[in-house]
Formats: sequence, structure tokens, C-alpha cells
Amino acid sequence: MGARRRSVEDLVGTVGRPRREDIWTDRNVFITGCTGLVGGWLTDALIESGANVVGLIRDWVPRSRLVSQGQSARITAVRGSVEDRGLIERAINEYEIQTVFHLAAQTIVGTANRDPVSTFDTNILGTWNVLEACRRVSTVKQIIVASSDKAYGYHEALPYKESYPLRGIHPYDVSKSCADLISMSYAHTYGLPAVVTRCGNFYGGGDLNFNRIVPGTIRSVLRGERPIIRSDGTMTRDYVYVEDAVDAYLCLAERLVEEPDLRGMAFNFSYEQPLSVLEMADAILSMMNRTDLAPRVLGEAANEIPHQHLDAGLARRVLGWEPRFALHEGLQRTVRWYQDFFASTSATAAVVSGQSDIDE
Repeated sequence: MGARRRSVEDLVGTVGRPRREDIWTDRNVFITGCTGLVGGWLTDALIESGANVVGLIRDWVPRSRLVSQGQSARITAVRGSVEDRGLIERAINEYEIQTVFHLAAQTIVGTANRDPVSTFDTNILGTWNVLEACRRVSTVKQIIVASSDKAYGYHEALPYKESYPLRGIHPYDVSKSCADLISMSYAHTYGLPAVVTRCGNFYGGGDLNFNRIVPGTIRSVLRGERPIIRSDGTMTRDYVYVEDAVDAYLCLAERLVEEPDLRGMAFNFSYEQPLSVLEMADAILSMMNRTDLAPRVLGEAANEIPHQHLDAGLARRVLGWEPRFALHEGLQRTVRWYQDFFASTSATAAVVSGQSDIDE
């Protein structure tokens, strides 16, 4: 008879536990989505911790943090997409990857509504391609899959807990529910060392989708314009500063090295301080001393869940994770990043299309 798998109670860690940077020295790490907001910051952190980073890059984005700050020259770039399973398996096998961070996704609600099939291809097919490649390559010891609070769909009872069923209805939410469930299936059926993160809306320097509330509001203020809110402004979400998100991903991966019995688990990461879209816009306007620029509220958002926020108690108890930055600190660092960005480039060319001001 095999050894008993330990319970959650057996795995409880210490809140505020120190990072285990020694784990990353010379570790071969594969990141999908490395040109995105979280992926760029995660790449920075892993390089600084001594990891050998291999990044999957579909589109070359010159103004992304990965490229503009020179980190692309410090990683091994694999050009292609998560829809190409053969490419994924080749890269993981040839570079003897030990840890995989699967962050690549189509994250825009409006894009998913207009073209659900491309979103399903990237978010669902892409996820099982990564997992199947990992299943077939024995060097892989940890897999962190980025899901989302949207995977839960709509629940009246708040905050959402990891025990809540995943029941997305609209295309983007369904794509995250499916990817999340597929990850759990591979972990429980094949013993794949996969765990899932579920977070709210990320913000921080380097997000070039200016239809999102944080970068869009900052850009409007810097131009002396009123920010635009595409929803009615009342929807509430968790907002997670990008460096805290990176800490969460690394903390989970480090614990998975130490505790393989974490496989097949999902963790919410949240400040547990939900804000409405209008409250977030007002916080930015206040910080930038431009409360005279009242937001223009369009009320055009469709297929959005009115209120979502997460219970992060499991991450605190089991992983010892807690955020390092309060909202005002995260916003200050973000505002400074965009001030520098717009001062140093003709950044209007960096706009990336999108429709929702409240997706990740």
C-alpha cells in the first residue's frame, strides 16, 4: 500500500516565511507568457535568483518589459505558441526543464466575446498541450498553472473559496474553468506535479493594455484627460500588485519543491480588500492629484460578473504567503513606472487592443 497523502492540515506553513532563492540557482525553468505583465516580472525575479530561464514567445512586443529592459537577451527564447504541442514538448525536453510556469493566455473578456474559438484554443488547448508535454518529459518536477477568479463563474456567497465549484458561463470564464479542471485532472489522474493559482486583477508597471482600469487611468491623467470606464463602475474585484503576484507564484513553486503532496491543489491569492472600478480610478486620481478629472462612465461592459473577490486564507496557512505592498504602495510604484515610460518613449504606439477594464 502506498504512503498516505498528507492532508492540508499536515502541510501548514509559517506565515511570512522567507523566500527560498537557493532553490532557483541553476534551475531550468520554462515560462509561457513571459512577455505579459506577470510573466515579465516573473522572468526578472527568476533571472536575479540564478535560474536558467527558457521563455515561450509568440509575438515580439518591443515595448514589453521583457524586451525594453533587456531581459530578453538573458533568457533562451523559444518562438512559437502554446497551440503547438510538439514545440512545447521539444523545448521542455531539450532544455531539461524542471519547473514550468504556464501563464500564457488570452485574457481580454471583450476579445473572448468577439472570437471565442481563438480564446478556447489558447486557454484550453494550450493548457492541455503544456500539461501533456510535461507528462511525457520526466525532468519536470513542478508545474504552476495560472488560472483566475473568473474560473469560479458567478457565486452569490462571497468571498470565493477554493472549495467552490468552477462554473464559468461566458467564453472567457469558461476557458479558465476548463483549463483549471484539466490541470486538476492531470494532477490527480497521472500524479503530475501541477498546482493552480487563482488571482484577481493584476496591475503594475508594464501592462500595455490601456483599456484596463489602472494603466488606462494613469495614461489619461498624464495626458490631462478624463479616464474612461467602460462598465458602470460598480463592479468589484480583487486587485493584486504584480510584484506580490510574482512572490505568490514563486512561493508556491518553492513549497511544491519541498512538499510534492501539494500537487492537485488550487490556491487563491488576494489582498481580501475588494474595490469597485470607480474606487480604483478614484484612488489613482487622488494619488496623482487630479481629482478634477472625473471619470467618464460608459456602462458598455457585457458578460461581466458584478462582484468577485477571493478568500486567501489557504495560501496564508499552507504557503505562508502574504502581500508585501499595500494598495497605495503598489499604485505609487505603478504610477512612477508609467511616468518614466511615457517620458522616455513615444508610447502611444504601444497601445494594445482590448475591451474590458476589469479583466486580469
